Amino acid sequence: MPRPLYNFLHRSILHNLGLKLVSLLLAVGLWLAVAGEPTSEVAIDVPIALVNLPDNLEISSENIPRAQVRLRGPERIVRHLQPSDIFADVELNAVKPGERSLELTVHRPRDLTIVQVVPSVVHLTFDLHATRAIPVKPRVTVPQGYEIVDMRVDPSTIEISGPKQRVDTVGAASTDLIDLSGATGQTSFSRHAYVSDPLVQVANSDPVKITVTMDKVSPGH
Repeated sequence: MPRPLYNFLHRSILHNLGLKLVSLLLAVGLWLAVAGEPTSEVAIDVPIALVNLPDNLEISSENIPRAQVRLRGPERIVRHLQPSDIFADVELNAVKPGERSLELTVHRPRDLTIVQVVPSVVHLTFDLHATRAIPVKPRVTVPQGYEIVDMRVDPSTIEISGPKQRVDTVGAASTDLIDLSGATGQTSFSRHAYVSDPLVQVANSDPVKITVTMDKVSPGH
């Protein structure tokens, strides 16, 4: 055998031959252990994260679905799987107003295979973000024989925000019911203002002050 070829073989193969054989045996043993390990399948319900929504847009869909992800892989990994190990998201950085169908991206441990995702596509509606000031109209019950002479609300308007089409349809904000039984003369109440649409938010959570002046109904009124 030519000397250069002998030197090459000695350096590449024969040098530390014992360690190389041990490493090879360990690798083969690990592969056999993994190949012979039983597999399992599991279904996990996961929330869908909506990422990178543009600042000028709002989601106008009331319900955001969850996804069921079916996974298959080594039993030892499936057995110790935690809900936090699996999550799904939808990229929204290029979304426009209107109805959109968006594909889910599922993140999972690399040793697990995705068998099925239900739904694999989510259908959502988007609208422009809008803000608007609306009047506050307190809800009151007036006892028999009395009438409201004057009612002042401070502040008299509040700011709301949300999807434009939903914001535009809100006429006024309400308050929790005020029972005026037993109230005579001038009485003040503190109540939170709210709107019934769950997608429309009240910008200021501070309560409003309602000052009511009551009087008995005049005879013949």
